[in-house]
Amino acid sequence: MSEESDTHSSIEPPEITAEAIHQLDDPRFSPENVAIVTGAASGIGRATALVLAANGLTTVATDVDEDGLSETVEKGEELEIEGRLEPVGCDLTDDAEIEALVETAADAGQLRYVANIAGMQYISPIESFPMETFDLIYRVMLRAPMYLTRLALPHIRESDDGVGAIANMASVHGHYVTRDKVAYNTMKFGLRGLTKSTAAEGKGDIRAFSVSTGYVKTPLVLDQIADTAREREISERAVVEDVMLGQARASEMMEPVEAGNLFAFGLSRHGKHLNGDDLLWDGGFVNTYE
Repeated sequence: MSEESDTHSSIEPPEITAEAIHQLDDPRFSPENVAIVTGAASGIGRATALVLAANGLTTVATDVDEDGLSETVEKGEELEIEGRLEPVGCDLTDDAEIEALVETAADAGQLRYVANIAGMQYISPIESFPMETFDLIYRVMLRAPMYLTRLALPHIRESDDGVGAIANMASVHGHYVTRDKVAYNTMKFGLRGLTKSTAAEGKGDIRAFSVSTGYVKTPLVLDQIADTAREREISERAVVEDVMLGQARASEMMEPVEAGNLFAFGLSRHGKHLNGDDLLWDGGFVNTYE
């Protein structure tokens, strides 16, 4: 069995390798240009920050978890990533911290790209869903991306050619919903609306797109496997294959670096015709069924 097969069949948190990072030919992927990546302390956010830095961009990696950001930087050093990776702690529920984040990014070079990836999850029926939790998830997953977009757009327009892109982390839950996830479902649909609105106002020079994946091997997802296996009295492998991937045609979950590569591709010149739409990379969750 190949190393790649071993990695994909495992349900342990995957290690990002330099070989797994796609290298893209784009003259704008250079140190003088800056990308902001939220949720960069772990999972898809960390992977995207590493991929963009590996492709030469100065990458401002932000998260409320500053210890996790330090681990992201350490991973970049381990991979000998050439691009600059700048960690900036930021609470996305605090407007002043969001404003400071954008100014830090603008001071680091020409801000051209934003990847809104930070997310949260809470499971509860609507009747008992805590409104304070709904409000928190709204602020982190939808309001903060809107405010970051609002603040970043003038900086992008000020560049020599006015070209840039805003990317939002959607999900299969931005296409259809599952029960007991009202806040998550609502925010993912909202992010797709924000994406289309940004594209409509970008005049073709500033693009916007979303990325929708199924289950990805992030800590948030993997931490649920053992508990689910105990509750249902099935194996952890059965949780992955029957519970998580039961509706998909894929037999394994995605790895975070694969999602990071999608963000980099969409932000690059290779995604120049991707505007207002969604990269649905879900293993067949949404469009195939029995």
